[in-house]
Amino acid sequence: MKRYCEECKKEVETTIVTKKESYNVCGEMIDVNAQVLVCAECGEELFSEELDNATLINAYNEYRRRHKLLLPEEIKEIRQQYGLSQRGFSKLLNWGDKTICRYENGSLQDRAHNSLLIFLKNPENMRSYLTENEIDIDEKQKTKLLDIVERLEQNLEYRENRKFFDEFFSETPCEENGFKGFDYEKLCAMVLFFANKSTELLKTKLMKLLNYSDMIFYKENGISISGLRYAHLPYGPVPENFDMLFGRMAADHLAHIEVAYDNGYEKHQVIPECDMPKGVLSDEEKDVLERIYLKFKDFGSVDISNYSHKEKGYIATKQGEIISYSYAKDICLN
Repeated sequence: MKRYCEECKKEVETTIVTKKESYNVCGEMIDVNAQVLVCAECGEELFSEELDNATLINAYNEYRRRHKLLLPEEIKEIRQQYGLSQRGFSKLLNWGDKTICRYENGSLQDRAHNSLLIFLKNPENMRSYLTENEIDIDEKQKTKLLDIVERLEQNLEYRENRKFFDEFFSETPCEENGFKGFDYEKLCAMVLFFANKSTELLKTKLMKLLNYSDMIFYKENGISISGLRYAHLPYGPVPENFDMLFGRMAADHLAHIEVAYDNGYEKHQVIPECDMPKGVLSDEEKDVLERIYLKFKDFGSVDISNYSHKEKGYIATKQGEIISYSYAKDICLN
C-alpha cells in the first residue's frame, strides 16, 4: 500500500516490520510484538491506525492474561449465553449502563467485576445470584432469565458434548490454542461459513482456511476464534484431532465428508447440511473469515497447501509438532 512519507516528501511504497514495543498498562510495562508500517525507501515509521490499535489490543490482552482477567470476547460470550443485551446485563449486575459495553470494547475491567463475571459463567451460579440477591429487574424478566438458566442446566446433550471434548481438547487458555478454550460451536460455524460459500470445498483446503482464520484473528485481537491447536503435517497446518471433530459434526447433521474419485484421485469434499447459525460468530470474527475466503477463493487445495508451507510457523516446526499462535505475527496476507 502507498502512504505519504514526511521524510521523503512523497507517496511511497510501504512494508510492515515487527519490533518490540513497551506499553504502560495500569502502571505495568507490557512488552509486545508490534506490527509497524515503514517507508520502503528510507525506513521511516509511518502512522497506521489499524496496526497501532491491534498492538494496543495485544498489550491489553497480555495484561489480562498475566492477571487472569477475562478477555472482551469471553465477557461477551457470558452475556450472550443468557440472551441479555449489554445494557440489560449491566442493569442485572447493578453496574452503570455502559459498563459491559466498555468491557466488551476493550476497556479493562476491575478485579471485583471480573470475579463476578467468572462466577456467573456457570448457570447454577446465575440461579443463586438471581434468587439470593436484590436485583433491578422486574418479575417477568427474572422469570424469563430463570427459564434460560434451567434450559442450560438441564441440557444433557450440552453436558455430554462438553465431557466428550474435555477429554481431547484443551480448556486451559494458552499460546498453543490462542489463549482460548476449545469452542465447538464456533468451529462448526466457521466450517459452515466456508462450506456454504464455496462451490466445491475440499477437506485439505478447509483445514488451511481454519488455520489462517484463527491465526489472523489472534494477530489482530490476541485471542483465537475456535481455540483449536494446529499441528504441522505434510500438507500444512491441520487442526488437532480433526477427524474426530468432523465425525461429531456429521453425527450432529451439520456437515460431512463425501469421497469422490476424479481421474483415479480421491477427493474429500466438505458437504454442509445446514446454514451457518446466527449469533455464534461476532461481526469481527465474520469479517476475518470473509477476508480469508476472498484471499484464497481461487486457490486449489495444492495451492493453499504450498502457500502455507512458506509460513514461518510451519518452517520452524517439525512434523507432528503444534504450531504456536506466537507465529501469527509473521503472517501477512497482503
